[in-house]
Amino acid sequence: MTSALILVDLMPRIVALPVAPHSGEEVLARCRRLADAFRAQGRPVVLVRVERPNVAEQPPGSGFADGLVRPGDLVVVKRTVGAFHGTGLHEQLLARGVDTVVLAGLVTTMGVESTARAASDHGYEVEFVADAMSGFAADEHEFTVKRIFPRFGAVHDTAAYT
Repeated sequence: MTSALILVDLMPRIVALPVAPHSGEEVLARCRRLADAFRAQGRPVVLVRVERPNVAEQPPGSGFADGLVRPGDLVVVKRTVGAFHGTGLHEQLLARGVDTVVLAGLVTTMGVESTARAASDHGYEVEFVADAMSGFAADEHEFTVKRIFPRFGAVHDTAAYT
C-alpha cells in the first residue's frame, strides 16, 4: 500500500482567513510536520493550490506558504473546489502507485471535503488528519470530521503520522 499526503490550499491568503477550531497558522504548522514525515518515509507529498479562472492576475497571497514546496513534491493547480477535476492528479497518483490518500489543509468543508469525495469516487482509500484542517466555523468542522468523514475513511490526528 502506498499513501500520499495531499495538502489543500495552504496559501497565505487562505491561511490568513478566520478559520476554526484551529487557526490557519496552526494548520500550516501541522501540515509542515506531516509533509516532513511523509518525505522522510519516501512517500509522495502533493501540494494543491487554487487559481481563479478567467482573471488576468491572481490575488496577492495566491502562491504556496513560504518554504512549503520541496524538491520532489507534486504541485497541483486547481480551478475548481476539489483537486481532481481537470488537474491530472489521478494520473499522477496512479503513476506513483498510490492507493491511499491522506488529506489535510484548508478549508475542511470546501477543498478538503471536495477532494476527498473525488478521491473516493476514483477508488482511493481516504484518510483525514482532523487537527491539520479547519473550517469556516468550529461546529461545521467538528460535524464534518465526526459525521461525514468517517463514512469515507479513517480520521486521525497529526500524531498518528509523525
